Amino acid sequence: MKIVTIIGARPQFIKAGTFSRELLKHDAVEEVIVHTGQHFDENMSDIFFNQMQIPRPKYNLNINGKSHGAMTGQMLEAIENVLIKEQPNWVLVYGDTNSTLAGALAASKLHIKIVHVEAGLRSFNIDMPEEINRILTDRISALLCCPTETAIKNLENEGYNNLDCKILNSGDIMYEGAMFYKTISKKPKFTIPDTYNLCTIHRAENTNDVNKLKTIINSLQEISEDRPVIIPIHPRTRNVLEKNKIDTSKLILVEPVGYLEMVWLIQNSKMVITDSGGLQKEAYFFEKFCVTLREETEWIELVDNGYNMLVGTGKQNIINAYFKFKDMEFISRKNKLYGNGNTSAEIIKALF
Repeated sequence: MKIVTIIGARPQFIKAGTFSRELLKHDAVEEVIVHTGQHFDENMSDIFFNQMQIPRPKYNLNINGKSHGAMTGQMLEAIENVLIKEQPNWVLVYGDTNSTLAGALAASKLHIKIVHVEAGLRSFNIDMPEEINRILTDRISALLCCPTETAIKNLENEGYNNLDCKILNSGDIMYEGAMFYKTISKKPKFTIPDTYNLCTIHRAENTNDVNKLKTIINSLQEISEDRPVIIPIHPRTRNVLEKNKIDTSKLILVEPVGYLEMVWLIQNSKMVITDSGGLQKEAYFFEKFCVTLREETEWIELVDNGYNMLVGTGKQNIINAYFKFKDMEFISRKNKLYGNGNTSAEIIKALF
């Protein structure tokens, strides 16, 4: 059996690395990894692949820095050429990026079966490009690997039981990866307080709106008077803060960190405050409450079970959520929300 795996962003490399490690146990399966280049990342050097124990891609398409349409179209053409050459049995895609959709479209046109890992997720916000990508990818996939029961219910509500596809509750591949990477996590080199909250802010709707960003930062400044707040901050966001002279004097702003350092920071934090999707789950994996600076989330089970609060960008909402979680004990449930850490094995079993 031959599988072509399409990836284009750093989180997808981490997921693919988790899957590839399990796949190496199966001599009868060959995997060909294709990196679209969607997220150009100069930090993805040999050191990155070695530290993360991730196989290097056979193909690097180097497609980035273009509009959604141009990028998806060029990826579609380039991936089609790879698939014609490689003739795989399956094309495997992760999540909801343009690379995901382009890989799935190329495979479907060539009548190659698609496995979609992280299928069934819905934010119900059709204005998000990611929502369009995940819906369209689900519709043309033969094997839908859902990370949660909520994802399965979403597909059932959309009539997928009546389609020619297999729906699998595989558990979450990010959980499997997090359990592996926590054993090799690395303490960052900057000075770290004995106790701290960890925060990330990167979503365009928060960083491009100066008033929203200012409100978020003001809230974090107030929270930092109770407990320090560490923010690995993207240069683009730092530029917005400096250009608009937004006061960050009480916050610990640091350069972006690698994944192994980020895992260490999550593990050793007291609470997570974020607008990221993946970090909401990683907070749960390491038993930290999460305050989410968004109006909606794909990971609604975290909200329903009391581990996550959606607060938007209102100052009082952010501060109230922080102080509510601060006095609560994190009680991990026996029924894991994201599986038992054997997602890769479950997917491989379903491919045969």
